[in-house]
Amino acid sequence: MDPGARRPEFPDEPIETIMQPLQKFVSTEVSGGLLLLVAATVALLLANTGPGPWMEGLWTTDVGLVVAGREWSYPLRHWINDGLLTIFFFVVGLEIKRELVDGELSTPAAAALPFAAALGGMAVPAAIYWVLAPGGEATQGWGIVMASDIAFVIGCLALLGSRVPAALRIFLLALAIIDDIGAVVVIAVGYSHGLEWLPFLIALAVLLGVYVMRIIGVRAVMAFWLAGILAWAAMHESGLHPTLTGVALGLLTPVGPWVSPSRLKRFIDWSGPFVRRAQRQEAREVPKPIGQQLKKAARESVPPQQRLEDAVHPWSAFLILPLFALANAGTQLPATLNFEPVTLAVIAGLALGKPLGILGFAWAAVRLGLADKPEEVGWSMLAGAGMLAGIGFTMSIFIGGLAFDGTLLADAKLGVLLASLLSGAVGLAWLWIVLPKRSGEGDPT
Repeated sequence: MDPGARRPEFPDEPIETIMQPLQKFVSTEVSGGLLLLVAATVALLLANTGPGPWMEGLWTTDVGLVVAGREWSYPLRHWINDGLLTIFFFVVGLEIKRELVDGELSTPAAAALPFAAALGGMAVPAAIYWVLAPGGEATQGWGIVMASDIAFVIGCLALLGSRVPAALRIFLLALAIIDDIGAVVVIAVGYSHGLEWLPFLIALAVLLGVYVMRIIGVRAVMAFWLAGILAWAAMHESGLHPTLTGVALGLLTPVGPWVSPSRLKRFIDWSGPFVRRAQRQEAREVPKPIGQQLKKAARESVPPQQRLEDAVHPWSAFLILPLFALANAGTQLPATLNFEPVTLAVIAGLALGKPLGILGFAWAAVRLGLADKPEEVGWSMLAGAGMLAGIGFTMSIFIGGLAFDGTLLADAKLGVLLASLLSGAVGLAWLWIVLPKRSGEGDPT
């Protein structure tokens, strides 16, 4: 086939007039962060108005099921945070696997600068939190300030459009992936409660079974979903946080296609005579076995990692994360500005510690010859990226729920919300000033 030939179009359907704008919205980088922001705003409004008690009662309503005589009954918020959010962590695992194999973390040279920056972006905020936290139970919130919210960060970058250098965008994406790895380690080490060995070993055995299924060529997606549910249930009972199952399954997903491009071409060449014969006979469709083989070959020419990320990411970005925000972002705002120590510690850790840690560690790595800074990315740009990284919304609130409950949780959530708002506003304003202007921008004529 001529590579320059015009791509054929699928038949038009009336529903396309509705679906095309929706698909465009879903594929836009800023849309996920925008929907998350709307959900968080709605949660805040409800928490501070009349429906607040009713909404809190909804999220704390027990929902349960019985499996083999074992009753699982937990508040609805628990099912969202420990159950549905596992799918979000599965997407995180897929993204980590892609970057480790084929992306910006696939070589030490490429990973050095974002690794150093991410390390500083976790260590410095945690240290600031430790210094400012009042002690006692409040010290358990150190992990809250270590995470960044990639959806909001990428959404902010999208608002700046083509002014953002590609190298800066790649740096922030790589930093966010390393940050996610750090958050997973923090959850596993710092916020898991009392390891139960038998369920943990069952979870490991199921995950090993998933790996074996992959090696021997099992391709039924349902088999992997069932194994994932079983591994999640065992991990839930083990005391480790069950969302770690999602990360593990994402890391186990292959990044290479089963059908290579050359093999796909052979399928296309083989099917050509059947397609032309059906065309000459004015048949409504090609022979069913031929169509099924072509469908399978086309599907399997796309790597499972990419196929699953494309399929699951919209559910994560446009349903699960907004639902998480609705269930967790609601907190009553104080009537005065007399913030509690935990609130101030979280604000300082995210809004101040993140940019200081990211810029400081990146500068040190470059000065020591451990990493190279892209020429088109100035230090002022990296400072702006560090400011945006202080947006810790989703992961920070999630870790806050693991660390605290009651008043301390409300104080921590308020700190996360205010720090994220401050970091986003200051980071956008800073980058708007330091990024190179587009042609004609700012021209009064």
